[in-house]
Amino acid sequence: MGEVGAQAARARALAVLRIRSRALAVALLPAAAAVILGAGGATGHFEGPGWDTARVVVCTVAAVVLLAAAVVGLVVARARPAVSPTVAVAEGAAPDLYRLVRDLADRLDVPAPSAIALTPDCDSWLEDRTHPAHGPPPPREGDEIAGPAGAHGPLHRRTAAAPVLVIGSPFLWWMRVGELRAVLAPVVAGTGPSAHPDIAAARRFVRGLDAAVAVCVQQGGRHPVLRPACSGVGWVARLMLRGCQPHAGEMERAVAAAAAERAQTVDYGLRIVAQEQVGLAYAGWDRLLTRVALPAWRMGRWPSRLDAGVVAALTELSRRDRLAEGFASRLGERPACDLLEEPGTVDEAASLLAARLFHGGPAEPGPGWSPIAWEDYPDEVVDRKWRTDAARLHRVLDALGVRCVPDPTAVRHPGGPTLARVLDHLTDGLPAAAAPATAAYDPSDPVRRPTDEPAPATRPPADPGPEAGTGSGSGSGTRPGSAADPGSPAGPAHAPSPAPADGRAPTAGQDPTAGPAPATGEAPATGAVAASEPVPVSGSPRSSGARGEPDEPLVPSEAHLPAFAFASDDGEEDPRPANPRSAALAARLGVEVGREEADVAPAAGVGPLAAGQGPDALWDDSALPLFPLQPPRTDRELLADHVTAMVCCAAMDTVGATPGLDWLDGPTLLVGGERVPDLAPRVLSLVEDGDAGPLRTWLVELGIRPEKPVRLG
Repeated sequence: MGEVGAQAARARALAVLRIRSRALAVALLPAAAAVILGAGGATGHFEGPGWDTARVVVCTVAAVVLLAAAVVGLVVARARPAVSPTVAVAEGAAPDLYRLVRDLADRLDVPAPSAIALTPDCDSWLEDRTHPAHGPPPPREGDEIAGPAGAHGPLHRRTAAAPVLVIGSPFLWWMRVGELRAVLAPVVAGTGPSAHPDIAAARRFVRGLDAAVAVCVQQGGRHPVLRPACSGVGWVARLMLRGCQPHAGEMERAVAAAAAERAQTVDYGLRIVAQEQVGLAYAGWDRLLTRVALPAWRMGRWPSRLDAGVVAALTELSRRDRLAEGFASRLGERPACDLLEEPGTVDEAASLLAARLFHGGPAEPGPGWSPIAWEDYPDEVVDRKWRTDAARLHRVLDALGVRCVPDPTAVRHPGGPTLARVLDHLTDGLPAAAAPATAAYDPSDPVRRPTDEPAPATRPPADPGPEAGTGSGSGSGTRPGSAADPGSPAGPAHAPSPAPADGRAPTAGQDPTAGPAPATGEAPATGAVAASEPVPVSGSPRSSGARGEPDEPLVPSEAHLPAFAFASDDGEEDPRPANPRSAALAARLGVEVGREEADVAPAAGVGPLAAGQGPDALWDDSALPLFPLQPPRTDRELLADHVTAMVCCAAMDTVGATPGLDWLDGPTLLVGGERVPDLAPRVLSLVEDGDAGPLRTWLVELGIRPEKPVRLG
């Protein structure tokens, strides 16, 4: 502890402890005054009615303050500090890894960590689990990977004091053994300052205050009778926590500086290369989760080898971008996952925990939550996802009453699910086959509607005026879809739908049943692109929307549709939808997806702790996912995904294309064994501008027949 950083950490720890001492002194001050008054009365110095009254008042105040201080102290002492969700790894499951950590601790002359755990993230840290509430639970099978830990070795002599070493599981699969040792050196060096009694006491006090605040909020919300007491205890804990915060932050920074200074003597040159691999691992891990794992999680499947997949993703990334010379020689070195006895078992446990943290899936596999191997991913996830999305798209088109336009030059199947139906409906400038004028919405179903009930008029006025179609960019006028707008599809006969489970409230950009928007002119949270993030459009002229003529099927006008926000040529926003048919279809898809997610959420509720997590999983299950990967998809994104799925289904059923897995981009279409890279901009041109020309040209080049019915999932 002779380093400058360690000395600074000790000084900050003493400052934190002084706050605790001052709080104790304030609590004892009335009792001290009561003792003085009592001693004065006993010795005959403080006599008289006034002194007697003062003694009674002070003694009463002292008793109340002491009782309150005892309650606060008891709550702080017994509150369970937060523990990160990890996968515990016993020494019997990774003897070489434990040996590597012990050697590091011996070289750094610091106490060895008490245990090792893995986290499904690209980070490593030390975590103190010495609180009595974190004591060892009764041994049970499955608490730790590959059985109970050994009962020998210096790693277990300081179990009561040394923190737990948490390692990011992607590091074990991507890094080589030497790189992992270099990355862990400054982390393990932190056990030295952590063993100092002042620093350890300061950390326990801060964690206790933080846990006490959480306990007061939780108990006060559950038990209204205890709410006043919890509010008081929580106020005192927050007051002390605010006083400790600056000192605690500086203490942790000083501890990190001291650990880094001590670790400079261990593999300093290799640490530079290892830090580069840390950034690379983070990039590959993020792409794997958001592009590959997330679609599977949404389908009720969780890839059971995420850490092995990150190696494939990073290998592909390095091959494409040529990130480092001698990459092949590096892969020839021993990977860090060889330090585990059963890497597959550990990878499976970490993959399940990752799905739980980042997506909120159940804790245990089940009928609707089953593992999937990478070789089965294209057929069981990609193909199923595309066909499910295509089926949903055609259900919504059925609900809208969209029919195929007769084409005498081609053999069409009016009742079949064809890509031509989608292209004809979204193509700007073509007459749209909308629902019959007698169709009406079913109040109990915001998507499907009967055709035997009269409907409110949906024909737009002949000339809505300059203020029509202002969408989300204007705070004046009648909001499309509101009750005051009888001409909109969301008339009084259309009841609002329940909010989706992911927290997306049905807004005007998402559900035609939504109520009036706020008068501030803000864009909807979903269904419209934020004003600060305009969506680029192609060079084709922007459509002003279809106008209904007396001899033409009715099409909702711009003023009656949820708006996408686009950037005009002069940089100002143009809230008018570039393709009103896309806007209407996207809003309906958002409602349908939201309802399906709301139906699936209760079935995929939080269950008991998964086997393999063991005592580390002391965390709140009510706020899952703890780290959501992406915000809810907007309606425009949903529509683009569904149109893409329909195109892929048509390609698979007409030209023999196959679903594939790209480690960096996720689901991909393979035509003739080659990946199709240019589909997304063509779909966006159709969805945003109503221009089907690029997509139709692409279909002709590949021989895809859009008029042929496809198989839906």
